[in-house]
Amino acid sequence: MIAQLSRLFGSNLVIHIAPSKIFTIFGIPITDSILFGWIGTLLIVVLFIVIAHRITVKPKGGIIQFVEVIADYIAGTVEGAFDEKERAQKYVLYFVSLFFLLLVNNLLGLLPGVGDSLTYHANPLLRPFTADFNGTLAVAVITMGLVYSSSVREIGFKAYISHFVVGSLKNPLNWFIGLTEVITDAARVISLSLRLFLNVSIVAIIVDVFAWLGHIIAPLSATPFWFLDLFDDVLQAFIFVLLGVMYLAIAVNHGSEHERQKA
Repeated sequence: MIAQLSRLFGSNLVIHIAPSKIFTIFGIPITDSILFGWIGTLLIVVLFIVIAHRITVKPKGGIIQFVEVIADYIAGTVEGAFDEKERAQKYVLYFVSLFFLLLVNNLLGLLPGVGDSLTYHANPLLRPFTADFNGTLAVAVITMGLVYSSSVREIGFKAYISHFVVGSLKNPLNWFIGLTEVITDAARVISLSLRLFLNVSIVAIIVDVFAWLGHIIAPLSATPFWFLDLFDDVLQAFIFVLLGVMYLAIAVNHGSEHERQKA
């Protein structure tokens, strides 16, 4: 977010929270966050195509080794969350891809020109995809959709529903607890999306504020918070993936345990 340091002598601090429409395609508005999301996705695709052609048996240094280490760590996290490694391996590709999608889009917000410093028709031209609640909500819906559908497919609908209720269904209190658990589970879509959106947006706003307060010494006043933003971008991508893995693993592991007890 050092991009905002170009506004060293501005007298007013203007921060846009809502995405801005840049143009339309067949009547569909394309916002700054959608545009930058497309750019980020294209960058990820190109990057991984290049890396895939350069991977060798003997590890290399640089960006290739960096990607391999992260991919292995996320894969190990997924496999470690499940009781059965075979089931876990089905979801490694998704969660590894999800992590890099969030990480790259978060980190792109640190580039010069991203945010309010570069405008088009008085509106910000580029906004990180994860700094738009619509973007994080879409990712959360897809992730939780995978969690729900995969849980039912892995252990069956009856076993999946049973993990919400503890004890005999003859006890009305258990029904109430089960209903509460269902509502809590459904609310995870909102909590996932809000957590990512707010953390990415708020830390970026803090950088903007301290850059504006610093004026001519903006690099000194904002740089510590820029590094905070960098750390937070990586952390929030990992937390999002970790929570998605845990939600899926808890349901599947409970169903597997229930099947073993019946057997």
